[in-house]
Amino acid sequence: MDYNFLAQTILFRGTSPDQVQSMLECLSAEERHYSKGQVIYHAGDITQSMGMVISGSVYIENNDFWGNRSVLDSVGPGQVFAETYSCVPGEPLMVSVLAAEETTILFLNTGRLLDTCSSTCPHHSKIIRNLLTISAQKNLNLSRRIFHTSPKSIKGKLLSYLSFQAARQGSYDFSIPFNRQQLADYLGVDRSALSNEISKMQKEGLLKTNRNRFLLIEDPYKVE
Repeated sequence: MDYNFLAQTILFRGTSPDQVQSMLECLSAEERHYSKGQVIYHAGDITQSMGMVISGSVYIENNDFWGNRSVLDSVGPGQVFAETYSCVPGEPLMVSVLAAEETTILFLNTGRLLDTCSSTCPHHSKIIRNLLTISAQKNLNLSRRIFHTSPKSIKGKLLSYLSFQAARQGSYDFSIPFNRQQLADYLGVDRSALSNEISKMQKEGLLKTNRNRFLLIEDPYKVE
């Protein structure tokens, strides 16, 4: 276990590698490995543990009765998932969690974090504060998705999402964590319609793209 890596994550921020090692024992930490496409949690599952991605990445998805899929989020190394459900005893997951690639997950028993530690572990309060920060950030992410999907046109949705990614990464040239199908699912649109709109925006000189990499053109009339 890379305790130095864990000490740098948001969940364990403010603790030393030695303190992290102690906390993992307290939280009944368990490491598991998943292959690409393998389901980590099904919608309807009940869990007492949140997961932290150690390597690889996972997708948070919502699937309806007819099999239509919507990608809600992508979670990478150092980030956590299912923390909200694990904090509410008996609450079934409304989403599914799948490994986007070969992935290693560290599961942490949230109940043992929220209950008074029998060992009077002094670092519980820090991690609880960090967990609150993570939950607040997740709420912001969901709010952003609402903003990106609220425009009526596909072009409007794309402009909202790509503008945010450019601002977030501080560059007009950036990569996104989704392929075309996943981006279509995230924005709630048809993949073919999305691809057609991206092609049209390229012809209009608004952007250039190669797979999941985009370059936004500030002034399309200056494009060579």
